[in-house]
Amino acid sequence: QVQLVESGGGLVQAGGSLRLSCAASGRTFRRYGMGWFRQTSGKEREFVAAISESGGTTYYADSVKGRFTISRDNAKNMMYLQMNSLRSEDTAVYYCAARVFGVPTRSGEYDYWGQGTQVTVSS
Repeated sequence: QVQLVESGGGLVQAGGSLRLSCAASGRTFRRYGMGWFRQTSGKEREFVAAISESGGTTYYADSVKGRFTISRDNAKNMMYLQMNSLRSEDTAVYYCAARVFGVPTRSGEYDYWGQGTQVTVSS
């Protein structure tokens, strides 16, 4: 089992940058595929990015491709999301998620979730 805690959210102007972090507990972090999702009120949770267990493979939603970068540091049990060129439509609660082996893009296929961190982009 793994526990996830996100941090790094906040208020930023359009065009600005933020880096989200996801801290994971446990000794087996390297066995987990990891993902970032986001959700706004009244909408379903939306895939943002995912990274394989080793960090060698990444996936991005078309809406963030070229602006966001997902990464991980298995030695520190950490995952990151560097968000650049932020837009008002990026405003959401961002969640990190984990599952043992595999990097799906559907939220229902992840086993563990953090509590979320709010990102607000002002235009």
